Amino acid sequence: MEQYSKQAYDMAQTEIHPRDTLPAVRHGWGRRCPSCGKGRMMQGYLKVAHACGECRQEFYHHRADDGPAYLTILIVGHLMAPLLLHVFVTYRPDPWVMLAIFGLGCITLSLYLLPRLKGVIVAFQWARGMHGFGYSRQT
Repeated sequence: MEQYSKQAYDMAQTEIHPRDTLPAVRHGWGRRCPSCGKGRMMQGYLKVAHACGECRQEFYHHRADDGPAYLTILIVGHLMAPLLLHVFVTYRPDPWVMLAIFGLGCITLSLYLLPRLKGVIVAFQWARGMHGFGYSRQT
């Protein structure tokens, strides 16, 4: 009988039990466990829990790193820059008014998106079996 390495076993399980990416990413956006969708993925604002309280799916080995911050800056910049240009050209408000409105808008949008995008990245890693989220008996 041929013995398989862990990587070969994980690759074989991927073909047998693929995980659906879209539902996992939706659960990640809601900061819920990508496996069951019920348990909390986040322990605090940005701290990922060690494991799901419902299904015991482990999250400690995720590798989100700077991805959520990069995506947040990318999205906020692409939304706010054209809006700022449009408001400036159309209405010509005072600079301090623009600074107050767009500064508050950028901060608010960034604080809203950051934990959700972190949840999306961790859920995507889970769905694709990346960084230790190999397929196990739970899937």
